[in-house]
Amino acid sequence: MPNDGSRRGNRLTIPTGAESVRGIVLILFAYVIITGADAAVKWALPQVGIAVSMIVRGVIGSIAVFVLARGRGLRPVNGRLLTARGLLHCAVSATWYWSWVHGMALVDSYAIAAVAPLLMTILAIPMLYEKVGWRRWTSTLLGFAGALYMLQPNGDLWRFETPFLLVAVVVMAVTRIWTRVLSATDTPQSIAFWLMVAHIPSGLLLLPAFPAPTEWPGEGVLVALLFFGVANAAAHILFARAFALAPVSALAPYEYAPLLLGGVLGFMIWSEVPAWTTIGGAVVVIAAGLFNLHRERVRRAAERRVGGA
Repeated sequence: MPNDGSRRGNRLTIPTGAESVRGIVLILFAYVIITGADAAVKWALPQVGIAVSMIVRGVIGSIAVFVLARGRGLRPVNGRLLTARGLLHCAVSATWYWSWVHGMALVDSYAIAAVAPLLMTILAIPMLYEKVGWRRWTSTLLGFAGALYMLQPNGDLWRFETPFLLVAVVVMAVTRIWTRVLSATDTPQSIAFWLMVAHIPSGLLLLPAFPAPTEWPGEGVLVALLFFGVANAAAHILFARAFALAPVSALAPYEYAPLLLGGVLGFMIWSEVPAWTTIGGAVVVIAAGLFNLHRERVRRAAERRVGGA
C-alpha cells in the first residue's frame, strides 16, 4: 500500500485539510465497527472468558488483516514501538473485558473512556509537537463536558472496576498517540496486524488466571466471536490509516462516538435504559464533533483558495 498523505520520507508532516477530513470519516467508520465488536465480545464473555476472547481476537484478527491486506505491507519497521504498543493495548483490552465480565454496562465503560480525547489532545503537544488551536480545544472540552453530563456520577458509575478502567484509559490515550507515531514508518495493515498478533501470547499468559470454559460454546457465541475478530481487524486498519491522515487533536473528539453507539446497543441487547441526561449530553457531544468536522472543512476550503491563487 502506498504511503499515506502524512507519511513522507518516514517522518510525520503537517496534514492538509483534505487529509484531515478523510481521517475523520475513516475513524468514524472505525468506531462504528469497533463498538459492534465490543458488544459482541461482551455478549460472548460469560461463556468463553477473558483469555479465550483475547486469543480469538488475535488469531481471527491477524488472519483477517492478512486477507484484507492480501499479505502485503505487513513487514514491521519500527518493531520496538509496535511491540510496546501491542502489549499495552492488550492490557487495556483485558481490563475492559474484565470490567464487562463483572457486570459493568457497555455505556458506563465508555463514559469512563470519555476522558481519553482530552488526554490525547494534551499528550499530542509534547509527544507529537502538534499545535492545537483554541477551536479544537473548545470542541474537545465541550465534548468532554457533554460526556460527563451524559452520565453523571450517581453511584452506579463509580464501581470497584472504575479506577482500573481510568488507568487503562490513560494507557489507551498513549497507544493512540503511538499509532500516529507509527504511521511515519509502518503501513496501516502492519500496525493492525501486529496488534492482533500481540493478543495471542497475551491471551495465553492470562489462561491460568482466566481458564478456558469446560464446554464448547454455542453456535451464536461462535458467530459473535468470528464477527469480533474480523471487525477488530477492519477497525484497526481504519484507525491506523485515520491517524496517518489527520492530527490527533482533530480525531480526539470522535472518541465520544462509541459512547453514543454503546448506549444504543446497550439498550437493544441488555435493556440498559439511558437517562434523560444521557440524551442531553449526546446532543452536546454530537455538536462538538460536527463543529470539529466543520473546522476541518473550512481549513480545506482555505487551502484550495490559496492553492488556486
